[in-house]
Amino acid sequence: MSKSDNKQYDVIIIGAGLSGLVCGCYLAKAGMKVLVAEQHYKPGGYCTSFKRQGFIFSAAAHFLGGIKNGNLGKIFDDHNIDKIVKIKKYDPSNIIITPKYRVSFGDDLEKTIKEFQDNFPDESDNIKSFFSYLMSSDPKSTITMRTWTFKDLLDKYFTNNELKSILGFPLLGNAALPPSLTSAFIGTKIFKEFILDGGYYPVGGIHKLPEAFAERFCEYGGELRLSCPVRKITVKNNIATGIYLRDGTFLSAKYIVSNCDARQTFLKLLGKKLIGKDFADKLSTMIPSLSGFILYLGTDEHLDKLPETGVNIWVVSNDGLDLDEVFLSVKKGDYRNIAGYLLYISPDKKVILAFLPAPFKDKNYWIHNKFKLGESLMRRIEKDVIPDLTKHIKYKDAATPQTLFRYTGNYKGAAFGWACFPSQLAITDFRKPSFVRNLYMTGHWTTKGFGIPGVIYVGEDTAKMILRKEKA
Repeated sequence: MSKSDNKQYDVIIIGAGLSGLVCGCYLAKAGMKVLVAEQHYKPGGYCTSFKRQGFIFSAAAHFLGGIKNGNLGKIFDDHNIDKIVKIKKYDPSNIIITPKYRVSFGDDLEKTIKEFQDNFPDESDNIKSFFSYLMSSDPKSTITMRTWTFKDLLDKYFTNNELKSILGFPLLGNAALPPSLTSAFIGTKIFKEFILDGGYYPVGGIHKLPEAFAERFCEYGGELRLSCPVRKITVKNNIATGIYLRDGTFLSAKYIVSNCDARQTFLKLLGKKLIGKDFADKLSTMIPSLSGFILYLGTDEHLDKLPETGVNIWVVSNDGLDLDEVFLSVKKGDYRNIAGYLLYISPDKKVILAFLPAPFKDKNYWIHNKFKLGESLMRRIEKDVIPDLTKHIKYKDAATPQTLFRYTGNYKGAAFGWACFPSQLAITDFRKPSFVRNLYMTGHWTTKGFGIPGVIYVGEDTAKMILRKEKA
């Protein structure tokens, strides 16, 4: 038996990830009555932190990009986020270490270019042209290559396979795909916003960012309900009319925005009958990104010979690495030879995070492999960059794709929503379904937003779509 809350909202947003919170901020600031319903007991989705034995760990996402070269700076300014949370910038933002090379991406673009040119003098002119292209302010230059992969782009500029391997490796960490499968458009965005304009960290942990937007949202008059799972989106005459909570409470609204994953939104909250066969068939062909394996280490602070702290360090096992082979091994769950990983050491040297792309697999697989993979990765880090690491560990744990699925509900624990193949970009009906009016999606399952800068932008843009409709 259902019960009604008797509250009439202008907008109900399902999910308090960053995209949902940003969308809610713009709508509430404009004077609309907005509810954000979140199934977890805290906001943020992948942008959350947890504390264990005195150590604070970023659960999944741990840094920001695109504040200077993307949309984040403007959106932060719109809501005075800097008054709530301090953002610290580290330079360089990313370092790539291989057996032969060590190259850095920093704030000084000319210095970054020169560092690559010094390591690869035979590609000197091409390196300058490539980085100039990446920083081009004209988006049409990338839209025209919508069908290209990032490998196509690398091949256009370079012949040196070792250089192409180095430039391609961060895509495995930031998109969970090799260059041969990654959209050139998304690959360019990754370099521009995460690599060349990366290195931004909310002081106190990544959770400070969603908490800041949640605080602003409530100040604007928005209502945030945590530990509040949504069971169903209601539709009448092909118009979204409200939601049912898990406890049976019905809440009505003029607009519904879903910030949860696409399959959950369309198959569970709406149902196959409403979405129609054509869209259901399209949904069934969509491929999610790989998930991730994250190693959390707390140390005693007495480590010697540490690499730089506060930056992303990409450690690659060998030069000229075949990234397609690495990807296929990861998809199979074959980690007998860990080809490379992303390493982050906190500025206070207390916390170490290490990231690997990982397949979803079933619970039994990860029950049997979680500890083994964590130990293998820790030994690799010890061998490659931090001697005697194991002697200084005070706390260790790991998150598997099953962990990420459990806490966010993301399909197969996907780290980045849909895999960013060229064929899976900007697909009609994922953002504003044609078969249900007044229903919108926001976040990285829309096929239009990637990473933190992307989902925050989509949150703002979704709010603008609703406000334009209201004005009309």
